[in-house]
Formats: sequence, C-alpha cells, structure tokens
Amino acid sequence: MDKKTRTIAGKDITKSVADALQYISYYHPPDYIRYLSQAYAREQSPSAKNAIGQILLNSRMAAFGRRPICQDTGLVVVFAKVGMGVRIKSTASFANLVNEGVRRAYLDPDNPLRPSIVSDPLAARLNTRDNTPAVVHVDLVQGNQIEITIAAKGGGSENKARFTTLNPSASVADWVVDTVSTLGSGWCPPGLISVGIGGSAEKAMLLAKEAMNEPIDMSDLIGRGPSCAEEALRIELYERINALGIGAQGLGGLTTVVDVKVATYPTHVASKPVALIPQCAANRHLTFTLDGSGPIRLEPPDLSEWPQVGHEDLHATGVRRVNLNAVTKEETASWRCGETLLLSGKMLTGRDAAHQRMVDLIDAGKPLPIDLRGRVIYYVGPVRAVRDEVVGPAGPTTSSRMDGFTDKILAETGLFAMVGKAERGPAAIESIVRHKAPYLIAVGGAAYLISKSIKAARIVAFEDLGMEAIYEFEVQDMPVIMAVDVEGNSIHNSGPLEWRKRMAAESIARSIGV
Repeated sequence: MDKKTRTIAGKDITKSVADALQYISYYHPPDYIRYLSQAYAREQSPSAKNAIGQILLNSRMAAFGRRPICQDTGLVVVFAKVGMGVRIKSTASFANLVNEGVRRAYLDPDNPLRPSIVSDPLAARLNTRDNTPAVVHVDLVQGNQIEITIAAKGGGSENKARFTTLNPSASVADWVVDTVSTLGSGWCPPGLISVGIGGSAEKAMLLAKEAMNEPIDMSDLIGRGPSCAEEALRIELYERINALGIGAQGLGGLTTVVDVKVATYPTHVASKPVALIPQCAANRHLTFTLDGSGPIRLEPPDLSEWPQVGHEDLHATGVRRVNLNAVTKEETASWRCGETLLLSGKMLTGRDAAHQRMVDLIDAGKPLPIDLRGRVIYYVGPVRAVRDEVVGPAGPTTSSRMDGFTDKILAETGLFAMVGKAERGPAAIESIVRHKAPYLIAVGGAAYLISKSIKAARIVAFEDLGMEAIYEFEVQDMPVIMAVDVEGNSIHNSGPLEWRKRMAAESIARSIGV
C-alpha cells in the first residue's frame, strides 16, 4: 500500500458526526457571539435590543446547561472533502456512516435533539424519529484526510431560500436586497445572508449553502477594504440589507445581518444563476478533520467570550405582567405593539398538524378534545425533556404557517390570543381585528431561556403527533413582545419602517456633514 495512503475507520466518522452534532446543538460559534455582542451594544431599538439580549442570554444558558439553543434542532447537512489518498475501513457507505452518527446524536439520552425529518414529503409525511437521512455532499480532493463541515439547518431559515436566473447585465445586489426585503422575519434575524452566483441552478444553491459556514469576518473586511469583486459585493450587501431596518426578529433596528457571504463559479455565457440562503440566529455548524488517528476531540469554547446579559437587562425598560388564568378581552385589547409582556398561568400549545386536526373536526361538526375559550395558544413543538426538566427547549415556530387556520379557529373556539414567531399575513391580521384576538411573539433563538419559564407541562390532545401534540403549559414570567394588536397595528410593519427612515436620515446627515 502507498505510504501516503491513510486508513480512516468508518466508526470514527460516525462518532465524530454524532459528537459534532451534539456540540453545535448547545455551543454557538464564538465568532457569531462576538459579532452579536457588538450588535447588542450598539442597538438603539428597545424591542430589538431586548430580542438580541434574549438570544445572548439563551446562548450562555444553553452552553452551560448543554441543551439545545433552539427547539428546531435542524436538518443535517454535510459537506465532506475526502482525500483521494484515504481508505475508509467500513462495509457501510459514506452516507450510511454519516446517518448513523446523526441517529446517535439525535437519540442521545443525555441531550436528545428534536427529530424533524419526515419521509414521503408528498403524502404521509411520517417522522423518521431519528432525524435521518442527512443531506450529504462529497467531493474527492487531493490528500489523505477527510474534512467534514456539518451544519444543522432550521426549517424557518431554510424555507426562505430563494433562487433566480438573472440576465447577465442585471444587478445581483439589487435582486438580493429586494428579495431580503420580502422574506419577513421567519428566518430569525440577526443572522447571515449567503449568496451563490454562477454555475448552474443546483451549483449556485450549493455555493450559497457551503459559504454560509465560513468564519464571520465582516469587520475585518470593512477595515482593510475589498480586494476583489466578491468582497466589494459582500460589503455593499451588508450595508444595504442592514439599511432595510428589519432588525432582530423583524422588530426594526440597526442589525439584520452580522455578515454576508458570497461565492462564485464559472457559468454559461447566457446565464447568471443566483441563490440566496439565510442563516438564522442559531447558526449551528462545525468543521473538523479526520486523519486516521481516531475520532475528533472537541473542547468547549471559552465561555468568557459570552457577555453577561441578565434578566434585569432585558426588562430595564419595564414590562407588563399578565395572569393568563384571569385575562379578559378588555385586557388583551389594551396590549400595544412593542410592549414586553411577562405571561404567567396556563396556556395551550399547537402547531401545523394540531391546527389541521382541529379544523377538520370543526368542519365535520365534531367537538374539539380541548376547550380553547378564553385561552392563549403558543405555536411550539418542544424538545423532549430530560432529567428534572419539565420540558425541553421550547422556542416558537413560524406563525405564518398557521395563517390559513386562524380565522376558523378564532371564529369557532373563542381563543383569546396567539403566541408565535415572525409576522402574520394580511388575512390573519384581518382575523385578529375581526375577533379581537391579539398576536404576540416569543424570540426565535431563545428556546432554552423560554423553557425555564415553563413550570409544568402535560399533553392534553393528539398525543400521537409527538412534539406537535397539544400541551398545556404552566408558565411563569414567560417573555413575549406584542406584535399585532386588536386594531391591526403590526410591529413587523411599523418597526422596520421607522428604523429604515431613521437610518436613511442619519446617512444623509453624515453625507452633508451635519
């Protein structure tokens, strides 16, 4: 055997994948924390600052508790660069070695991760129960090592991926900025935007997906200046996207992205394929190398880099406390956009599948298994609890997926209010106004923090749906932000508009030396 050939055990690939997925479930990349901390320090929007603070506090708690940063523990995506001098000692395929690592990570009894993958995407959509299969990309390269980049991509940000083929003379920057302005906040900013340009349709998407896992370096890039067209485009996009004023969680503010990545590839003379993929505030990824000496050994990051954000910092501007067990229509009608509320008492949960079942029962003239009159519902699918936990990380899911059910649920059940993530569509807002049932948001990316406000949990309906079952939570001081009031005012409309105008005015003032 050639002395340059190196044998890597298949079991080491599997263990390394499992260990890496566990690691990224509770440790943010330190570069993201550094940049997010800078964004927190300079943020002027009270709502956005509160949201960033919750993400930072949640990250520190998850790191120390070794529990998931976000309840959506992601679709696993693997980019493997396999040296042609490597011999993998295994009877299993590379994909199967990876999938076994995914299975072990997501079923780990000490830190179970939420399985979110469904088979048969067209019809039955049955959960595979172990988050397999992963999406695996393999390149054969020179060398005798295997480099693996592994990421866990949440559905909220993945659903906002976009693709177009521009005319060769068209502006990539204009298309990206226009597209980001239409995405809403379901991708959980502040995060990253990654852009792939060239190749073919599938190549452009792969370029964007792989580039988003590169180190965050925007401050360094701006400091030294661009050295190529790609770097100039990164800076332009970073400045123009943040100037949209979308802000953290879409609440309006200074920071929508902490970095923008751009990757290019040669393409057909008649084409300019462009892919855009957002990365959410969870930003879970890790790159490691296997050289035949055994599985990877991961050391915890230096948690002194995590800022000391406390609950008192988040509520410095005052809050309204709400007793869910005694809340009235008159009280919910007094809630106003941008207010921070601390909810205590009993609330119900329900996501897509539960809403579909409830609507089906209503249409069939059958009773619901749970009375929603006077209740508040939280759009969430929690991670399974371990040890002495009441519930695992329990952050909100994207509320717009419930928009199609909202009017019938509000009309037929007497539900008082809804809690979720990101903006609601026009039809849902019309229903909110019609039925005087406001909408609040919890912070996406603060799942572990939110779970600590849940003091009791029990399944009350549709147990067969697993994490999508209806739970009854007993909460104490669960932090939420008013998003749509009973008059139809939406902070996801007013917040970004206000901050877009402010930043534009400040930019003009600077340009004329005021």
